[in-house]
This record gives sequence, structure tokens and C-alpha cells, in this order.
Amino acid sequence: MDLDTYQAHAARTVNPALDTHDRLLDAAAGLAEEAGEILGTIRKHRFQQRPLDREDITRELGDALWCLGVVAASLEISLSEVAHANVDKLRRRYPDGFTPHAAARRADEDPTAR
Repeated sequence: MDLDTYQAHAARTVNPALDTHDRLLDAAAGLAEEAGEILGTIRKHRFQQRPLDREDITRELGDALWCLGVVAASLEISLSEVAHANVDKLRRRYPDGFTPHAAARRADEDPTAR
């Protein structure tokens, strides 16, 4: 499934009682919450020797994707637009791929860094 199709399917489950501003805030807060749940699962795996539950992580990533899609839709931005903009930024930042040196120089933010 492509990102825009996903975004359209996910939009069916948005709370219709929320106006655009409340929907934006609800989804942005949800995105932070879901990121915290993912972090918590990975932290417990790393520091408490719990098995890494891939199914749980997949569900939480899906919840985060839903929130991301609603944030974007609330601002009339498609997920494919978000993805393309991010890939363009990464190409500028790491034209030859990631290296610690390239990360420190941030060529996308400082044109003289190249």
C-alpha cells in the first residue's frame, strides 16, 4: 500500500467531533505518546532483557503512522509529500551516504559545509 492510500484509509477513523485544530493537537500528542510507547518497549528489551516483541512494535509503529498521517492531513499535506521532502533533505545532508563527518557538518543547513 502506498502512503497516500494509507492516509486516505486511516482518515476514515478520525474522530468527526473534533475540529481541525483539535484534530491536529490530538494527533500530534498521540504521535508523541506512540513514540514513547515504542521507546519503552525497546528500553525494556535493552535494559531489562525482555524479549523484543516485534508484533507489539509493529502495532505501535502503525499507531504512530496513523497519528503522523492525521497531523499531515490536518495541515493538508500528503504523506507522500512528507516522504519526498524528507528524502530530498537526506540527499542534501548526506550526498554520499551517512558518515559521522557529514552528520557533524549538516550540509543541508550550511551550503559552505561541502
